[in-house]
Amino acid sequence: MVNHENFRGSVSHRHRKARRCEDEVDSDPVEKLRRLLPSSCEVIGVVAPGIVVTPSGLPSSPPQEHEEGEAGFSLLFPAMDGVTIRLFHFCKKTISEPAMEDAGLINNPDLKVVLMFDYDTYKPGGGRFLNKLLKPLSQSNVLIIGGQVEDVFSNNKTCCSPGSFGAVGLTFSGSKIQGASVLVDQEVNSSKAVEATIQRLKAANIPERNTMGFMFACVGRGHKNYNDQHNVEADAFRKIFSNIPLLGFFGNGEIGCDRIVKENYTLSETDADGLQHSFTTVMSLVHFG
Repeated sequence: MVNHENFRGSVSHRHRKARRCEDEVDSDPVEKLRRLLPSSCEVIGVVAPGIVVTPSGLPSSPPQEHEEGEAGFSLLFPAMDGVTIRLFHFCKKTISEPAMEDAGLINNPDLKVVLMFDYDTYKPGGGRFLNKLLKPLSQSNVLIIGGQVEDVFSNNKTCCSPGSFGAVGLTFSGSKIQGASVLVDQEVNSSKAVEATIQRLKAANIPERNTMGFMFACVGRGHKNYNDQHNVEADAFRKIFSNIPLLGFFGNGEIGCDRIVKENYTLSETDADGLQHSFTTVMSLVHFG
C-alpha cells in the first residue's frame, strides 16, 4: 500500500540518473516486486491518498498516520498451516459467480475475513458492481474490511479496460482465523471518544498474538477532524493494543461495520449498504491462529 505521492510523485535527480540504466519493465510496480519475491508469490497493491503504517512492522514502534507526503508499506503473508489466502481482482467484465467462488468469496464455509478495495465505483454502474460483491458477504459469518482507493495493481493486468471501475482484495479462510471490527462514526471527534470506540474492539477478546491491526479511514478525517491534532486514532489504537502493529490507509470511502467473527458465531449482521460508509474509520483486528 502506497500513497499517490509515492506512486506517481516526482523522482529525485539521483533516482532519475539511476533509472537511465534500468529496463523499461521497471515502470511496472508488479514486475519490480516480482524481482524481490519468490516467483510463487502473488502481488496486490493499492494506491490511496494517505497511509497508516507501523514502521518496520514492530510492535515497539508507534503507528503513524501519514495524511500527506510519501509513505507506504508491504505486508508479506507466509504459508500458514490451516490458513488459505486467495487473491481477487474483478471489474464489470470479469465478475461472475464462478470467479467469486474461485476467489473463495462465495460457497466457502471456511471463509473468515475479506480485505476488499474498490476503485472508481462512483462511476455509473459502480454501485451495482460493489453491491454484487458485498451482498453475499453481508449476512455471512465473515469479517469484511477495506475501502475505496485511487488506483490498484495486481497480477491480473488484463482485468480492466482504462477508466473502468473494479475491486481487488484477499480472502482468508480457515478455522484458526478470528477477527473483529468497529466503526468510528463521523460524530466521533475527540481522543476520548475514539478510545471508547476502540475499547469495544478490545471487548471482542481476539487473541493478540499473531494478530494484525487494520485502519481504513476517510480522507476527510485525520487532523482536520480533531482540531488539528495529528495521529489521534492511531495513538488511541496503540494505547489499547500496544503489542499489535497497525496498518492501513486514508481513502475515499470505508467498508466495514461493528462485527466479531470467532469460532462458530458472528456478532452483528447487516446488509450491503450497511457495510459502506463515508467520514468514518474502520478499526479491525485479524488473528491468524
